[in-house]
Amino acid sequence: MNRILIVEDEIAISDLIKIELESKGYKCIVANDGETASNYIEKDKYDLILLDIMIPKVDGYELLKYIKQISETPTIFITAKNQIDDKIKGLNLGADDYITKPFEIRELIARIEAVLRRYNKGNEIQKIDDIEINIVSRIVRKNGFEVSLTPKEFDLLVLLVQNKNFALYRETIFEKVWGEDLEFETRTLDLHIQRLRKKLNLKEKIKTVYKIGYMLEI
Repeated sequence: MNRILIVEDEIAISDLIKIELESKGYKCIVANDGETASNYIEKDKYDLILLDIMIPKVDGYELLKYIKQISETPTIFITAKNQIDDKIKGLNLGADDYITKPFEIRELIARIEAVLRRYNKGNEIQKIDDIEINIVSRIVRKNGFEVSLTPKEFDLLVLLVQNKNFALYRETIFEKVWGEDLEFETRTLDLHIQRLRKKLNLKEKIKTVYKIGYMLEI
C-alpha cells in the first residue's frame, strides 16, 4: 500500500484529498504546516508527497529543498499559485508535477498514478471487498481463489475499480479497454459486463447508468 503525505493547510481540501485517495487504496497522512511535515519526513518514509506552496511555518518551496536533501521521494505541488514563473520555480526545485487549484480530484489521482508509475511505485494490488486484483501479474482472486478472466475482462475490471463510484461513459470504456471506437458494437461491452458480474458476483455492484454506461458502486 502506497503511503502519501498530504501537506496542506486548508483542512477542507486536505480532508477531501485524504478521503478520495484512501478510497483508492492509498494510506494518507496529513500535515497542515511545513514544520510538522518536515518532522514526519524525518521519521517516516513516503511513496509520494502532495505539497502546497503557501503553508505556515515553512513554505512549500523551502520544504521541497529539504525533501530533496534527504530523500528521493516524488513530490507534486498543489497550489493556487498559477503563474508560469511559480510553476517553473517549483519544477526547477525538483517537483515531479504541478497542479493548480481548483482541480478535479480525478485529474489529481491520474497525476499521482502517473508519477508513481515513473518511480515504479504504482499500486500493484487493488482490493474491493473480497476481490484482490494483482495489476502486474494480472491475477484476480475472490475469497483467496483465483478467478479466470479474459484479457479484456481483466482490463475492464481494473478500469471500473480505478474509477469506482464514478459513472463511465460507454465511449470512454471502449477507448480505454479496446483502444478503438466500438460505437456500433455496444453488445460487446454488455456481454463483458455480464460475465464480470457473474464470475465475481458483482451483479449488485456493477450498475447500469441510464444513457451513460456503467459504474462500480462500492
